[in-house]
Amino acid sequence: MSVYVGNLAYSVTHDELSSVFADYGTVKRVHLPTDRETGRPRGFGFVEMSSDAEEDAAIEELDGAEWMGRVLKVNKARPREKTGGGGGRRNTRDRF
Repeated sequence: MSVYVGNLAYSVTHDELSSVFADYGTVKRVHLPTDRETGRPRGFGFVEMSSDAEEDAAIEELDGAEWMGRVLKVNKARPREKTGGGGGRRNTRDRF
């Protein structure tokens, strides 16, 4: 499982976010998604830690905390919803 971290400053780096979560345990992975078109950060990220107990401690302490001038939203990440993709071809009958 991983932890969702929202309302991040756009200037946050992997190392900075990892450092904050390291206070609560071992950080295995940090992912900061970027916009496909611009390559700019999207203002949220995911942190994976060694155990659920470490993740729970980080969530408890960091949710609602102010960091880098922003109030963080921190909770268990939910599995990605399947949206069925996009760009499918429309039925030609839909045009009339």
